Amino acid sequence: MLLMATDKLSELEDQAWRGFLFTHDRIWREIEAGLVPLNVSMAEYSVLALLGEAGRDGMRMSELAHRRLMSTGGFTRLADRLEQRGLIERRRAAQDGRGFTAVLTKDGRALLRKAWRRQHNELRRLFFDRLDDEHLRNLAEVWARLAPDDQNEPKQRSS
Repeated sequence: MLLMATDKLSELEDQAWRGFLFTHDRIWREIEAGLVPLNVSMAEYSVLALLGEAGRDGMRMSELAHRRLMSTGGFTRLADRLEQRGLIERRRAAQDGRGFTAVLTKDGRALLRKAWRRQHNELRRLFFDRLDDEHLRNLAEVWARLAPDDQNEPKQRSS
């Protein structure tokens, strides 16, 4: 196998990249471990969170798959598990009747509230409490710069 010659990362680039990977992995593992008592995986949690943000009208299945960066088939299996557990339900899309919309059930909303409390506490302990507002603004700018060109900027939440 022939490897192409590439420029090495600078020391600063290497520190930034490794720091991102290490921090992401550490925070991901700790948040994931916090979800274990709720019997929910990170993938399941992320779908529940998207539906929680979408409100009572839910979100089209295709949009959920797209936002989760999953294939339609993979997402359908994940949605099947959530539906079997009584956390979501699928409804015909009101707009055109062709597709399906997923909405949180009462049990799904209750589980999401518990998961949010756990996640928010962990995020504060592992991430936010270690950064000041200037750091957070800088990070928000970095994430916006690294977003795909076709992605809208993240919505600003109202306080």
